[in-house]
Parts: sequence; C-alpha cells; structure tokens
Amino acid sequence: MQEFIHKVNKILPPDVACCAAQPVPDAANARFDAISRTYKYFITRAKRPFLTEYACYLRYTLNVEAMNRAAQLLTHMADFTSFAKLHGNAKSNLCSVYEAYWSEDEENNLLVFTIKANRFLRNMVRAVVGTLLDVGRGKLTVEDFERIAGSKNRCCSSASAPAHGLFLWEVEYGI
Repeated sequence: MQEFIHKVNKILPPDVACCAAQPVPDAANARFDAISRTYKYFITRAKRPFLTEYACYLRYTLNVEAMNRAAQLLTHMADFTSFAKLHGNAKSNLCSVYEAYWSEDEENNLLVFTIKANRFLRNMVRAVVGTLLDVGRGKLTVEDFERIAGSKNRCCSSASAPAHGLFLWEVEYGI
C-alpha cells in the first residue's frame, strides 16, 4: 500500500497529499458513502507571514467561552438554512452536527474551530464561523446566535469568514 500512496502523491498537486489508503468495494462512492466530515477553521492572533494562506488573521480580542456556548447550539439544530449559500442547489438544508467547538493552541497563538457533521451545505462552515466571530467580538449574544440559527434566513447571519482559514480535516466512512 505504501507504494500506491507514493505513486498517488507523485501525481497529486503540491497542496494535496494522500496519507493513507485502503481497498474499497467497486461500488464505493467517496462523496455519498461518507458518514461524517470534519472541517477545521484556523485563526491566528498574531501577524504571521507564513500562515497568510492557511489561517485568518484577527487582531481583536474574542470571547471564546461565548463562542463555544453558541457553537454548542449547532449540535441541537437540524435546519441550517441560516448558514447556507443563498439560492444553492441543495435539495435539503438538514444536517446533523455531531460536534462544534473552539480550542486554543497557545503555543502557536492559534484559535481553531472544529465542526463535524454528516454533511455540510455550500458555504455553511464559513457562515457559521463568521457569525460565531461576531458573538466573540460582542456584536451578537449567544441568544442572538440562537435566534439567527432558528430564523432559517441567510440574510440574518453574519458575513462569511474568509476561505483561507478553512480546511477539510477528516472524512469517515462506514466501510
């Protein structure tokens, strides 16, 4: 299998890497057979030139505790229309979020948002992060976040966070 991984990595672009592989049935579908996906969003609190493309730089103070209280509400929601791209082509805006939380990497001065769900809507994570950041800045309360999430109206949520801090971190399969 290591030889296969080596050959795959030779043809992949520089910003994509294969770390592991396993045989799957011929009928397996990488997109539709996934049982969960995990995204991480990285924020740096100090200007770091080498992280410009990989983390969003924010210089203001954030209330991480309030952001985590709001993030926990996501695990009790089903309809994510408030955080979906307007006029998207999704047949349903229903998702099951299994976990959503902020953690601090003090050694690297990073703040990391992790969210795991059965599926995601287009622009959903960036819209959630943007709205949670407004909670952290004190522009919104946790109650405001709950009201926005329940409104099923994308116009009520905050602007999306920039794309350059977002990474698909893990995909789990039931195979």
